[in-house]
Amino acid sequence: MHGFSFSTDVKVRFAETDAQGIAHNANYLIWFEVARVEYLERYAGGYQRLRELGLEALVLESHVRYVQPARFDDRLVVHARCVDVKGARFRYEYAIEREDVVIADGWTGHATVDGATLRPTRVPTWLVEAITSADRPVTPPSS
Repeated sequence: MHGFSFSTDVKVRFAETDAQGIAHNANYLIWFEVARVEYLERYAGGYQRLRELGLEALVLESHVRYVQPARFDDRLVVHARCVDVKGARFRYEYAIEREDVVIADGWTGHATVDGATLRPTRVPTWLVEAITSADRPVTPPSS
């Protein structure tokens, strides 16, 4: 998907659906988190690395726009990118596709905090560099 350098696959489980086989709206935030944690694993050594360094990354706010329902057994692709890293704050944007059609999108706002005090602390330079490198636009090779 254009503009996203990372994606992960999710299959809608029966437990995530209602009696009509439609995924409950809260699951989209879980799928966002699955993508976010895997994104950190790929580009920054994982969420556990942040915790080992005494940092936590808290969710401050979230938004989901539902375009089409996900249903039991759907195979989804969750795209994620990290943007707007400023001070202690950063934001993830997401798009969820089924068969190359966006069925939902959204974002989550975060802040890094000291793990012991929960006071805001700047996003570490190494993490900013990892995110910047991960989300650098891919330029197609010239012919």
